[in-house]
Amino acid sequence: MLTATTNYKPQTLNAIVIGADIGGSHITAAQVDLTAKQLIPASLKRLPVDSLAPTADVIHTWANAIKEAAQQTPFTQICLAIPGPFDYEKGICLIQDQEKYPMLYGLNVKELLATELNIAAEAIYLNNDAACFLQGEVFCGSLRGYEKAIGVTLGTGLGSAIFENGQARSADRWNMPLLKGMAEDYLSSRWFVKKYSAITGHSISGVRELTALAPANDWVNSLFDEFGHNLAAFVTRFIAETKSKAVVIGGNIAQAYPLFKNNLLAGVHSRFPEVLIAPSVLGEPAALIGAAGFRSPVQEIVQKDK
Repeated sequence: MLTATTNYKPQTLNAIVIGADIGGSHITAAQVDLTAKQLIPASLKRLPVDSLAPTADVIHTWANAIKEAAQQTPFTQICLAIPGPFDYEKGICLIQDQEKYPMLYGLNVKELLATELNIAAEAIYLNNDAACFLQGEVFCGSLRGYEKAIGVTLGTGLGSAIFENGQARSADRWNMPLLKGMAEDYLSSRWFVKKYSAITGHSISGVRELTALAPANDWVNSLFDEFGHNLAAFVTRFIAETKSKAVVIGGNIAQAYPLFKNNLLAGVHSRFPEVLIAPSVLGEPAALIGAAGFRSPVQEIVQKDK
C-alpha cells in the first residue's frame, strides 16, 4: 500500500511527480514516487482554499501549495484530482450552481495554473477527484485486487466513480434522483449543516463539529443514522446499475464512518450481502497517487509486486 516513511529517499527522480487533491475547501499536494508507491512525507502540504474567492486568488493558492510540495525537486508532471463537472482534457471548468468555484466557470484552469507556475500547460494533467480516489484505492488501498468496484466520496459535494478494465472513471451520480431531490442534496456536508440549523436554530461549519457532539447527543446520532440510511439507498442503486463487487467510501465525511456504518451496511447487505463495503485506508493520498497513476505505469508496477 501507499506508505509515508520519515526516512524516505526517492529511488529515482524520474519517478517523482507532484500529485494534488483539490476539494471545495482545501488543496493537498505532495511529491509521489510512482516506482516505490510512496508519498514523500516531508513534501506534504495542505492549504485552505476559499472556493468562492476571485479566480486569481484561487489559482494563486493552488500554485503555492504545489510550489511548497515541489521543494525545487525535479519532476515531469503535475497531476491534479479536481471535482467536476470539468473538461479535463482541455482544462476548462464547467462547475456551476454547486456553491464552489463559481468564478472559475468557463475558464481554462490548466492554462491559468501553468502561467502562475511558469510551466507548460502540457505538464499539467487533470482528472476527476472521485475517479482519482478510486484509482488509488484499487491499486494501493482498501480495494486492491478488485477488478470491478465503485467509489463514493462524501464532502462538500458528492463524488462517484466506477473502476473496470483497469481504470477508474467518474460516474457523475451526484444528480441521481433521491428522495425529494438529487443525491448530493442528501449526501454532502450541506445536508448536515441544513439539518442541524433546522433542528437547533444554530449554525455549524461542517460535519466535524457534529462528530464531536455525537457521544453525548442522541439526536446527533439519529442524524447520522438518517444519513447512513440515505447513503445505503444511493449505494444500493449504484451497485445494481454497475454490478460492482466492492465499494470504498472516502471524503471528509468518511472520517465519521463509524457513526453511519451500521445503517449503511444493513441497507446495502439486505440486497447485496456479498459486496464489500470499506472505508478508505489511504485518505487523501488515494487521490494523489490515483491522479499520478493515470499518467504513469502504476498498474504495471502493482502487478509486478503481486
